[in-house]
Amino acid sequence: MPKTIRRLGVLTGGGDCPGLNAVIRAVTKDAIYHGMEVLGIEDGFLGLIENRIRPLCYDDVSNILTQGGTILGSSNKANPIRFAVGRNPDGTPIFKDVTSDCLRHIEQHGIDALVVIGGDGTMACAAPFIDHGICTVGVPKTIDNDLWGTDLTFGFMTAVQTATDAIDKVHTTAASHHRAMVVEVMGRNAGWIALHAGVASGADVILLPENPFDLDKVCHTVERRGKRGRRFTIICCAEGAYPRDGEKVVERVDPTSPDPIRLGGVSKWLAGAIEARTGVESRYVVLGHVQRGGSPVAEDRVLATLFGDHAMDLLKEGRVNRLVAWQNGRLTDVDLRESAGRQRLVPDGHPIVEAARSVGTDFGD
Repeated sequence: MPKTIRRLGVLTGGGDCPGLNAVIRAVTKDAIYHGMEVLGIEDGFLGLIENRIRPLCYDDVSNILTQGGTILGSSNKANPIRFAVGRNPDGTPIFKDVTSDCLRHIEQHGIDALVVIGGDGTMACAAPFIDHGICTVGVPKTIDNDLWGTDLTFGFMTAVQTATDAIDKVHTTAASHHRAMVVEVMGRNAGWIALHAGVASGADVILLPENPFDLDKVCHTVERRGKRGRRFTIICCAEGAYPRDGEKVVERVDPTSPDPIRLGGVSKWLAGAIEARTGVESRYVVLGHVQRGGSPVAEDRVLATLFGDHAMDLLKEGRVNRLVAWQNGRLTDVDLRESAGRQRLVPDGHPIVEAARSVGTDFGD
């Protein structure tokens, strides 16, 4: 072991998701059982930058397994290497590398190791700390299931269940009013939520960011269903889906964020295009942040607990600077730095895509 781990810091970075508290609980209880102290870093790396760090005791993490969100708070704007500290006269943000502040606070609190819970952006923020000699273990979190190095991330299955339930409800109103309904789910670059929720809900069309769609073909599916007596169509559309020879729909740009582009609105555009071309009344629904909320489903509670336990095993064994991972149905780990900033996309010919095609699902191609 590089050094004895007596005190560790835990943070949750990036967007929130169900299951974060389950990891915090597993890590904290395991650490306390083995005689370690645990410090909770509030609001992700922002708490490390601003020195908002507090002890976590057994009672702090009891009865939080079922709670969504994170008791530590989170932030998706606090990248220590590029942190917004003000604005220029023209309104553009001023960025500064505040890594030294973080390192000073780590030393001040006597933190021997960090458990960093997050997605690709969070791991990208964590990687430089490894270069500065901070023992770090990553735990993969993202509802998009798109972190490189792991087949599954906690939070994903809850998001899929939420999206599936919503599409099921949309299904009945679409059938009653004979409409084409476009349901927009999260997924900027990776379409795992759209794929799983679309298949689970029996969507007629599934549109993924990895595969630009042909608007004519989508409209043809709507018209073909009408001719066959199916007077409604359900379209599950990832927010990052876009038409061939077109671009992704950007809702707004936040220059202070490490990831400034905010997507949203493709469902509105698509519903309007379908109605204009086919004459079929069309509506859209944007599920948005509801997919991040609520209590985690059983699978995510179990997976988050397994991930937290494996993170502690890595620390106790001295195998630091690793990312906990799930590969081929079992727990493992990979080099954290290799996963930083990398995404896992839906590949061509994925078995779920092919199974959906075999039952007549259209992917707009």
